[in-house]
Amino acid sequence: MIKELKTLVENFYHWETHTPDNIYLSQPLGDEYKNFTFSETGNEARRMAAALKAMNFPEKSHIGIVSKNCAHWIISDLAISMAGHISVPFYPTLNAEQINQVLVHSECKVLFVGKLDSWKGMKDGIPESVKCIAYPAFYDGCPSTEMEEWYDLIKNHEPLSTNVKPHSEDIATIIYTSGTTGVPKGVMLTNGAIVEAITHTRHEVALDTPNARFFSYLPLCHIAERNIVESASMATGGTVFFADTLDTFQKNLQAAMPTHFLAVPRIWTKFQLGILSKMPQSRLDVLLKIPFVKALIKGKIQKGLGLAEAKVILTGAAPMPASLLDWYKKLGITIREAYGMSENVGAHTMMPVDAVKSDTVGKPYNKVETRIDPDTGEIQMKAPWNTIGYYKEPILTESLLKNGWLCTGDMGEIDSEGYLKITGRVKDMFKSAKGEYIVPAPIENMLAVNPMIEQVCVAGAGLPQPVALVVLSEIGKSIPRDVLVEGLEQTIKQVNGNFKTYEALKKVIVVKDAWTVENNLLTPTMKIKRNVVEALYKSKMETWIDLDETVIFE
Repeated sequence: MIKELKTLVENFYHWETHTPDNIYLSQPLGDEYKNFTFSETGNEARRMAAALKAMNFPEKSHIGIVSKNCAHWIISDLAISMAGHISVPFYPTLNAEQINQVLVHSECKVLFVGKLDSWKGMKDGIPESVKCIAYPAFYDGCPSTEMEEWYDLIKNHEPLSTNVKPHSEDIATIIYTSGTTGVPKGVMLTNGAIVEAITHTRHEVALDTPNARFFSYLPLCHIAERNIVESASMATGGTVFFADTLDTFQKNLQAAMPTHFLAVPRIWTKFQLGILSKMPQSRLDVLLKIPFVKALIKGKIQKGLGLAEAKVILTGAAPMPASLLDWYKKLGITIREAYGMSENVGAHTMMPVDAVKSDTVGKPYNKVETRIDPDTGEIQMKAPWNTIGYYKEPILTESLLKNGWLCTGDMGEIDSEGYLKITGRVKDMFKSAKGEYIVPAPIENMLAVNPMIEQVCVAGAGLPQPVALVVLSEIGKSIPRDVLVEGLEQTIKQVNGNFKTYEALKKVIVVKDAWTVENNLLTPTMKIKRNVVEALYKSKMETWIDLDETVIFE
């Protein structure tokens, strides 16, 4: 255990010295695993840091990373810090235009290029001024033959012998937002902010867990994965296991058996649908009522998911239906909601482990002040780890930080026990043709309970009543059309009973195609790009609203 947590790289130095032979990074490569001890990780990071320093860029230069999660993502991030530079990670799903925008804006000098699905679709966006370094050739999709390769570069440099200690006030990283509503913004986070955040969330995230294990698959360039995998692993001295491919995800997760695990709601829904495809709900309900079978069923499901040894199980990034949390709780899996954003190092609230309260995201961490703007309902917060602003965007920074308060853009309520409830996004509100403001998130949360629905977006700006655009789940696709229609109509009646007349859904539109990152309808973090989805269906919605049917198929 580290008595006093410091910067990420200083925490790493501790384990490099005290547990050099412990495995830090475990990288699957097909059916084999390539493991890196703390000593081996440090050796490669120190050699790459020496190589970066030899390039003679000014101190605190911006160094980019574009790769899916893998061992060398973390090793290169360590190297950047050891060399005295600032890491700027990017989503590995960006196209040429998108990568060009963030590379030019961030003024990166070097770009680490790693495990990718489509380097071909990205490379034309790399400015000629940016030096590219490829991760080792054993990673799928890594363009190691098109640029200088990792091992070819580090073999010419001896490892740095000194332990560089970053200054608290210096910027550690610039994290670009996923761009839900427009051009991504570069969130500047200092070393001091990261230290404050991990120190004051240490207890809630169980950073003193011995032999901790982490499973890395959500984008490491996103603040949530950066926290619960990179920061937490360096604080605990644990082991990070990676997912190799989508096809091997479950096998890799079962091999890792993590003590700490984070999944966004959509993944929890997919897990649920996978379980129900093998064991229908009716049969599961019966088995869970039999005392001597109940424990066996729970254990089998937990082991099948790879969560039999998980101590910290989290969800975040989007609302999680209370019914889904309850469903998992019956299986002995207590999922705790966490709430945060890049701008506050992902640390605003956490659900207490011993006092879970449905329909909330828990209570603020120690050192966090939270208030609700009386005019807009916006959640605002203060914490010693808030961002210092958006890179090169003073006007946006001014609207983000007001008198020390960070304006989250989320709407919410604080109850009498201090729990925070998220009720929507300020920018997501839309006005109907009747002049009434509608907040879509609460309606969507209730619709998402229906297992026939996988994705949902409530829209209707300028229409007399809102409509729900839905993408069917595998369950929804597999049942007869008449049963599906009846089920969706019943859901609408139930949902509408909880809202005011002007908020009542007029139609459910079953769209043809799923919303994905590839078709630009989801962000890389699986959030719906509401404005893009609404624009895609806007002209059709004006026609659909006048049809007689309640459930309409695109």
